[in-house]
Amino acid sequence: MALFKKDSAKKADKDVVVKEDLSWVIVQPRITEKAAMISENNVYTFDVATRANKIQVKRAIVAKYKVTPKKVNIISAKSRKVTKRGRKAHQSGTKKAMVFLKKGDTIELV
Repeated sequence: MALFKKDSAKKADKDVVVKEDLSWVIVQPRITEKAAMISENNVYTFDVATRANKIQVKRAIVAKYKVTPKKVNIISAKSRKVTKRGRKAHQSGTKKAMVFLKKGDTIELV
């Protein structure tokens, strides 16, 4: 006598489609000279939220730009103390993501 049926549990998991709001993940595309050079090789760079991970970045790219990334690399910059106009200030940490696409895919960064 089984309490749970394994077959029905597997079918229920496949039917559920989770629609989560990932608009907070991608802050903006990173438009620099270096980013423009590597975009020729289907690598696009984005500033992302500091609490975002690779899976969330990948899902946000699929939702926003309708392309499937092949690979996502995340680079974190730690917070640091800087001097602005003679005053000491605190610059918060940032995070950027490098998104690798297949050969035929492109992203329009307008």
